[in-house]
Amino acid sequence: MPHLFDPLTIKSVTLRNRIGVSPMCMYSSDDGLMNDWHLVHLGARASGGAGLVIAEATAVSPEGRITPGDAGIWDDRHVEAISRITRFIKSQGAVPGIQLAHAGRKAGAARPWEGGAHLSDAAGGWTPVGPSAIAFGGDLIKTPHELSVDEIAALQRKFVEAAKRARAAGVEWLELHGAHGYLGHEFLSPISNQRTDRYGGSFENRIRFLLELLQAVRAAWPENLPLAVRLSCTDWIEGGWTIEESIELARRLKTEGVDLVDCSSGGTSASAKVPVGAGYQAPFAERIRREAGIATAAVGMITDPMQADQIIRNGQADLVLLARELLRDPNWPLRAARALQVKPLPVPPVQYARAW
Repeated sequence: MPHLFDPLTIKSVTLRNRIGVSPMCMYSSDDGLMNDWHLVHLGARASGGAGLVIAEATAVSPEGRITPGDAGIWDDRHVEAISRITRFIKSQGAVPGIQLAHAGRKAGAARPWEGGAHLSDAAGGWTPVGPSAIAFGGDLIKTPHELSVDEIAALQRKFVEAAKRARAAGVEWLELHGAHGYLGHEFLSPISNQRTDRYGGSFENRIRFLLELLQAVRAAWPENLPLAVRLSCTDWIEGGWTIEESIELARRLKTEGVDLVDCSSGGTSASAKVPVGAGYQAPFAERIRREAGIATAAVGMITDPMQADQIIRNGQADLVLLARELLRDPNWPLRAARALQVKPLPVPPVQYARAW
């Protein structure tokens, strides 16, 4: 079986190890433009030894941002800002990725350190959209505008345009966000999708938005480059989206050209009880990998090198994505290699060599 520091090849892309930077929102953009903060944040994780560096949920339209500070890719002027970052990531031996997203009914909120509640229009907020006119709840009180079929098609085209811009910016790994209660997930879950047309009701109808979106993006994204989808594998609430549905959807995604499923959970209900603990989502990655026959990434409370290595060695996932642990320590991959006594050891940047 492979281990954490074995390379991973998908399509024409080879990761130097099985460690990836999970997309983490920085809420630090101005009108969607990534800036010096993003360059340093993502670049540090690339120089720290990660094999894959995925930029945060990047909005395909201004109204698709979680907050006014979110990164965007809805305009050609965003391309050079992203290109600057992808060039540096590649110069450090890592593969640059990006997550394309639309926040759906969660859009138009304050930054987390400003409370995270929906902003009034006067304070810079806007009316969110979703599959149904159902508010998320809690501090996200705005009732979303229910998308028409024509508006759905227009949003799907924005994802396609964003994928083309991502490629123009040098991105080599594309992930579509279908998790955490944002738009793609909202269509999947009966909690947020109570439509009665061809986009709601049955399982076949609820997965239609994501499958159509995937088909359109797959046609625009180079065949030789990886395409991934992040799923919330369960809503953690009765009557919501389930792991069994995720497995069946993953089978369809594979047929449509998805290369890897990024296995997360939750986010569609403010009342969900999530049993957070060490590696608590890895069993989802294992089941989807085994039962759908598709590569998976495990994410969530992965902190220890031995823990991460065991996930790969035991066949639970093909890739581990770290978030908070890489915020605490950008050089975690280099430290993990030493803890696991990898031979030969990864080489740090020459500028840092004396420290190792």
